[in-house]
Amino acid sequence: MPLNLIIGAQWGDEGKGRVTDLLAEDADVVARFSGGDNAGHSVTVGDQLFKLHLIPSGIIQSGTICCMGSGMVINPKKLIEEMDRLEELGIDVSPARVHISGAAHVITPAHILLDGAKELQRGEEQIGTTKRGIGPAYTDKTARSGIRFEAMLDPEKIAQKMSAHLTQASLLLENVYAYETPAIEESVQTYLRYAERLRPYITEVGSFVAEALSNGQNVLAEGAQGTLLDLDHGTYPFVTSSHPTTAGALLGLGVGPAHLGRIIGVTKAFQTRVGEGPFPTELSGKLADQLRGSGENPWDEFGTTTGRPRRVGWLDGVLLRYAQRVNGFTELAITKLDILSGFNAIRFCKAYSAESKTFETLPAGPADLAPYEPVFETLDGWDENITSARKWSDLPAQAQAYIEHLEAFTGLPVSIISVGPERDQVIRRA
Repeated sequence: MPLNLIIGAQWGDEGKGRVTDLLAEDADVVARFSGGDNAGHSVTVGDQLFKLHLIPSGIIQSGTICCMGSGMVINPKKLIEEMDRLEELGIDVSPARVHISGAAHVITPAHILLDGAKELQRGEEQIGTTKRGIGPAYTDKTARSGIRFEAMLDPEKIAQKMSAHLTQASLLLENVYAYETPAIEESVQTYLRYAERLRPYITEVGSFVAEALSNGQNVLAEGAQGTLLDLDHGTYPFVTSSHPTTAGALLGLGVGPAHLGRIIGVTKAFQTRVGEGPFPTELSGKLADQLRGSGENPWDEFGTTTGRPRRVGWLDGVLLRYAQRVNGFTELAITKLDILSGFNAIRFCKAYSAESKTFETLPAGPADLAPYEPVFETLDGWDENITSARKWSDLPAQAQAYIEHLEAFTGLPVSIISVGPERDQVIRRA
């Protein structure tokens, strides 16, 4: 069976958790491959909203095995809290269902303090970090001084590594940033308790995934964040510290491309982002408020992790084509099409313009988009409430035309369309 990937095509928050939950019905294994608890996936089942930050969204499907790959950085405290909440809701999160890669890296209290200290030092040039220690943990990983989950298998080793790490970080926090420092002994003892709780979950995830594929099982890889936040290929420096792309999936799970099947690019029917950075199609005023919502509904455009109101705008086709190139999408999943109901006209960015020239693709990558103005085309909107649509024929002609326009523009089929937050509010075309 193939390894199918779910990849965000925008700046994250595209609705990947929703798509993962849908496709996990047919999956034996759901594996997350990058990021930490700076990501947030929401899945609504009936009147119950599940907010997941670390454990793959497939956990909501009974019997699915969930893996957390080596590309992740994991805060043990947050993971245990998430496991406890799921258990309270009747979800099985036993070691038989949840596997943690021994090569995944541990986020510590020092990483969180360093994240805050560094962001504060940037002043007006802050990049909008979630201050959850993600960046500093990846920095330590790259510097070969990080702590991997495999250290938790040996109480003496994790205690020694934590003590050395916290001592070194305290010197940096105090002498360079003039910032608060972690309580070393207290933190060591706390992480010894975390290690005892999580030890049964730690395994070689790459080997497990490879064996599952060889045995004909269906493996679904769930991305966090989105392509435009990729460390190499995103809107640098306003990016995350990992690789939420197709290449990152293979790297973060420890398997090669031979088993690759569907590569599903997930995009909202419009554009959003949280935090700083370029946004060519951004809207303000009444149109932005209409897209964003009031925040009273979990489906509104406020970050699952940060709670911050998302910046919103019309769908950017130039960036969508870019994400398509980087990842090799085989198809698209369009989320939140229902939000466009009530707009008399819908605009779509088909190109950029600069110095009297028109660009249908990015001429120099997405890092500096300031010189470019979006070139829009206008499509007819619709008034109908489409949240009850379950078949393609249920959609009004204008909504169908919008989806068909995206298919023609990208050359990709749209296989999934979500029309509301509930699990069954979806149209499947494949």
